[in-house]
Amino acid sequence: MPFEFSRLSIPDVVLIRARVFADSRGAFWESFRQTLFESFGLPAQFPQDNVSYSARGVLRGLHYQLRPKAQAKLIMPLEGEIFDVAVDIRRGSPTYAQWVGHNLSAERHELLFIPEGFAHGFCVLSERAIVHYKVTAEYAPEAERGIRWNDPRLAIAWPCAEPLLSEKDQCLPFLNQAEINFEYARHE
Repeated sequence: MPFEFSRLSIPDVVLIRARVFADSRGAFWESFRQTLFESFGLPAQFPQDNVSYSARGVLRGLHYQLRPKAQAKLIMPLEGEIFDVAVDIRRGSPTYAQWVGHNLSAERHELLFIPEGFAHGFCVLSERAIVHYKVTAEYAPEAERGIRWNDPRLAIAWPCAEPLLSEKDQCLPFLNQAEINFEYARHE
């Protein structure tokens, strides 16, 4: 199988490792296959792809879009290494306000699936990182929201003490002040 799927401590967040075929010419791997993602219960329709380029210490997040424009995300570093974080913001969830983080590396050919109802952010651990991510809904500026990266309630253990932030990310509200319209739906 070209992928190994692993549920993280918040089970709706899934780490995916791609199988790599390498030889003296270089390497080849699949980064997505609709039927395999669907068979694992993950969405397989991604109408928009995004790419970010960032230097060491840049922190982006924590971002999300409100329903009905909510986005699930499939994150993959193309170059470098990032500490990627997903925060459960689904009211009523047994893991509400909890976070899971993972060091994603281009060298390890890893992807992280983050479902709707989670705020997402990452910080760059390598000299630079190019991050590609697929999203299940197109960008909608009117639905864009976020949570402050250093919210004490979340207590995220970011590996960068003094991150480089955008002006917008510096002004995001704490979780208890953020606009959220996600409710937890129990999986049967």
